[in-house]
Amino acid sequence: MSSPVRRIVLADDHEAIRLGVRSVLSAHPDWRIVGEASDGREALEIIRSVRPDIAILDYSLPMMNGLELTRAIKKELPRTEVLIFTMHDREDVLAELLTAGARGYLLKSDASKHLIAAVEALSIRRPYFSGNVSQTLLDRFVEMAARETSATALTPREREIVQLIAEGRLNKEIAAILGLSIKTVETHRAAAMHKLDLNSTADLVRYAVRNNIIEP
Repeated sequence: MSSPVRRIVLADDHEAIRLGVRSVLSAHPDWRIVGEASDGREALEIIRSVRPDIAILDYSLPMMNGLELTRAIKKELPRTEVLIFTMHDREDVLAELLTAGARGYLLKSDASKHLIAAVEALSIRRPYFSGNVSQTLLDRFVEMAARETSATALTPREREIVQLIAEGRLNKEIAAILGLSIKTVETHRAAAMHKLDLNSTADLVRYAVRNNIIEP
C-alpha cells in the first residue's frame, strides 16, 4: 500500500533557500510542493487556497512573520502542520511558536541533516525539533521543573506571606495580619525569594500571578 501524498507549501523570502528546500523535498515520491511564497501575507493566501498538509515557514518573513502566520494557519486550518525553518534559536521565540501551534522547529544550520526527517515526522503528525533546538527545549523544561519544585517546597507560612506581598501588603501589615513579628515576616520573605530564585517584589508579583496565587 502506497503512502499518501503530502502537499507542502514553502515560504521564505530568499529564493535560493526555497530552491534548495524544493530540490531536497521534490526527490521524495510522496511529497508535492504545491505553493511557494516570499512573504507572510502571500503565504497565507496560498495556504488558504490549497490547504496543504504541511507549511514550511521562515520565521523572519516580511509582511507577516512566522509567528503571526502560524497563529493564523492554526486558527483557520488546524490540521495543517507547521514547520518553522529559521536561523533563530532563542528560547522566547521557540516558546511563542510552540504556544501558537507549530509542531516542528528546524534551524537552517541543521537543514542538511534534519530537513527530510522533520518533514517525515510532521507527515505522520509527530513533532520534530533539530538537535540544538531539542537541547534548548530540554534546558527550558529542566529550568521550569526546578522552579515548580521550588514552588512546592514553600512552607504554608511562606506561601501565605508571598500571597500577601503580591497583594501589595507591607511587612508591617503582614505581621499584624498573621500575628508575627516584622523580623519573622522578613525571614520568611527572604526564604521564599531564595527558594524561588527571585530578586525583587515585582518578580514575586509576576510569579504569584503566573502560579495562580493571586488573580491578575
